[in-house]
Amino acid sequence: QINKMFGTVVVGVGIAGIARIRDLMNPMPSSPSEHLKLFGFVSRRNFGNINEVKQISLEDALRSKEIHAAFISTENRSHEETIRMFLEAGKHVLVEYPMALSAKAAHELCEMAEQKGKVLHVEHIELLTEEYKQLKKEVAGKDLVKGTLHFTGSVLDENKAGFPAFSGIARLTWLIDLFGDLTVTSATREKQKDKNYSRMTVHFQTANKKPLTWIEERAPGMRREKRINFCFTSGCLENFPQAPRSAVGLFMQDQNLFAKKLLGQVSKEELAAEKWRILRCLDLAEEIQQHCEQPEKICS
Repeated sequence: QINKMFGTVVVGVGIAGIARIRDLMNPMPSSPSEHLKLFGFVSRRNFGNINEVKQISLEDALRSKEIHAAFISTENRSHEETIRMFLEAGKHVLVEYPMALSAKAAHELCEMAEQKGKVLHVEHIELLTEEYKQLKKEVAGKDLVKGTLHFTGSVLDENKAGFPAFSGIARLTWLIDLFGDLTVTSATREKQKDKNYSRMTVHFQTANKKPLTWIEERAPGMRREKRINFCFTSGCLENFPQAPRSAVGLFMQDQNLFAKKLLGQVSKEELAAEKWRILRCLDLAEEIQQHCEQPEKICS
């Protein structure tokens, strides 16, 4: 394994795809990423080359014996189909979250990866930020009384990004990672078509029956930010703890983690816990969507 190299291809060259190309071209010295070698990128648009990296066709990427792994950075809507193609071609896959826009698809893809003996890694850079790492330390060992996580941002095209419970799954991942398993008690969604405004409100209970609320709110020009209010028996946390800037970029940290998996350097326990968390969040996202899309119950 020491000298093993994994040929890679980046699929999709939006913001994430460009960051992926940059990090694959400049791996951190003596990190697991040095075992990844970028062969090219795939895009529906015609670029020719990006920073000396050549554009190749999807067919060539799937067929090539030199390519062992695909980095999928396309829009959310096409993740499922693209993962399926690369797994079927016997390649490892790294995909930006969410893995798929339905829980059923996600479970099938995980099963397929296991049957083929391939790594299917879902990027979760929101868990790698210094801000989050500090928050997790701060919350550790405290008894939750109630909490709210409120995200605001500009408008997403839902046809491409999926329902807000899926496109915003990073927030759900935070809550599960901080407070353990959750059950949905109710979920609603308010939309104002004329203003292009959307607000999803989800109420959860922790295993200890404590209430948690997640609000995902989007409108044109709305500032991208997260607000927290977590109350513990020892007091409330309303601001993020101060955190230093990380020396290593988030995509690079994620790329190192993927490379470690390819090299067999991540324990079975860690892999199992991560798989549970990812699939649990997708199951909850689907349940939330079903709650929100139920026709209003009309009380006479």
